[in-house]
Amino acid sequence: MFYWSLKTLLSEPIRLIASAMAVAVSFVLVIFFSAVFEGESNQMVAYLEKMDADVWVMQKGVSNMHMASSMVWDWKADRIEQIKGVKAVSAILYLNGPVNIGGKDWFSYIIGVSPEYSHAGPWSVIQGKSLPDTGEVVIPDVISRLTGVQIGENVILIDRPLRVVGLSRGTFSMASSVVFVSREDLGDLLEAGDQYSYIMVYADPDVTAQHLIERIEDEVDKVNALSNGEFIESDRQLALQMGAEIISMMTILGTIMATLIVAFTAYSVIARKKQELAIAKALGFGNGQIYMAVLYQSVAITLLGLFLAMGCAFTLLAWLPSVIPQIILTVGFNQFIPLVVVSLPVAIMASLAAAYTVTRLDPMIVFSGQ
Repeated sequence: MFYWSLKTLLSEPIRLIASAMAVAVSFVLVIFFSAVFEGESNQMVAYLEKMDADVWVMQKGVSNMHMASSMVWDWKADRIEQIKGVKAVSAILYLNGPVNIGGKDWFSYIIGVSPEYSHAGPWSVIQGKSLPDTGEVVIPDVISRLTGVQIGENVILIDRPLRVVGLSRGTFSMASSVVFVSREDLGDLLEAGDQYSYIMVYADPDVTAQHLIERIEDEVDKVNALSNGEFIESDRQLALQMGAEIISMMTILGTIMATLIVAFTAYSVIARKKQELAIAKALGFGNGQIYMAVLYQSVAITLLGLFLAMGCAFTLLAWLPSVIPQIILTVGFNQFIPLVVVSLPVAIMASLAAAYTVTRLDPMIVFSGQ
C-alpha cells in the first residue's frame, strides 16, 4: 500500500501541488503573525539590549522603562560610580510620548543623552551625527523614509522644534521608536535638569551583577537596582501586555484557520480516492493496510506543505521588510514546531475519517457498480 500511496500521489502532480500549496498558504499566514509578534517583542527592548549594562538603576518602585516614569538625582550616578566593583556608569533622561515628525505623531522612547555618556546614544547611525546637541534630534531612518523628513528639517517635541541631525538604524518599532535628543533639551522640557531617569552600571570583571545590586541598594537611598536580564524581561512583559495581545489573538485565529484548511485538504484528498480504496478493499487488502495508505498520503501532503511554507517564510517574509519598512519580522524554525504539533494530528484524523467510510463498504458493492 505504500507503493500505491506514492504512485497515486505522483500520478496527479498538479493536484498534489495544489493541495500542498493550500496547506502552505495557511501555514505562511500563521508564520507571518508569529514573525510580527516575535519581531515587535524583540524590538521593544532593543535599546535595553544594545546598552548591555550589567545593572540598571532607577527610581524606587520602578522596574521597567516602557510606559514608566523614573527620576533619580544626578549626583547618585556619581555616587554609584565610586562604589567598589563598578567599572563605569552611563545615564539618560527618559520620556515616553509622541514626537511630531512630518505632521504625524509617532509614539517614541525619547532618550536624553549627555556628551559624557555618549555610549547611551544610538548604536548605528546611517547618516549624520550620532550625538545630538542642544536643539537637535536623531530619528529612526524608517520614520525618515515614511515621512520624507530629512536631515536639516524640524520635528516637534512637545512644543519645541528640533532640527534633525542624524538617522539611526534599528530604532523603529510599530509600537514605539527610539528618538535621541540632548539631555539639556529634555531636562528643560521636563524641568529636570539635575536629574536622570535610568543609570546603567557596568561591573568589574570579577564582580557579579547580584553583588553589585546589593552594594548599590545599601549605599544609595531610594533607588531600585535590577540586573540587565531582569530589567529587560520586566520591560518586555509589560510592553507585550499593552499591545501584543492583538497580534497573539490573530496568531491563534490564523492557527485555527490553518488547522481547518489542513483538515479539509486531507479529507478531500482521501475522499477523491474513495473508489480506488474500495477496490483495494475488495481485492483483499485489510482495513489496517487501507488506513496506513491514507496515513502515508496525509503525512506526505502536510509535510510537503510545511516545506513549501518554510521556503516562503525564509524568502518572501525575509524580503518583506525591505519593501514595507515599518513591518519588523523575526522568522525562526521554532515557529514551525507548533504547526507540526497541531497540523499533523489534525490531517491524520481527517484523512482517517474519510478512510473509515471506505472500510465500512461491502466489497460486493464495488464490483456490482452500485
